[in-house]
Amino acid sequence: MSVLVEFAMFPTDKGESVSSYVSRVIKVVDESGVNYKLTPMGTVFETETVDEALSVLKNSYEVLAPDCNRVYATVKFDIRKNRSNRMSQKIASIETKLGREVKK
Repeated sequence: MSVLVEFAMFPTDKGESVSSYVSRVIKVVDESGVNYKLTPMGTVFETETVDEALSVLKNSYEVLAPDCNRVYATVKFDIRKNRSNRMSQKIASIETKLGREVKK
């Protein structure tokens, strides 16, 4: 199974710049061992189960909870059975259709 997750999570009670808090979240994702990609507007990661994905999200929240009174999060899931490695495969499919060389 492939569980693709796109999410953003940050406190809304810490002023205009929250990169130090987002860095905490990304550290959790990084240390989880899941394959992920950081983007300017969020993070995409892939797990093999929904439970694994939810664990990453829960741990991400928990790193903010001690000193953040309000946390905003958006989460999107794309769950597909009998597939894996879709983070790179989905991009490669589009690049191929555009006639571009697929980066490995």
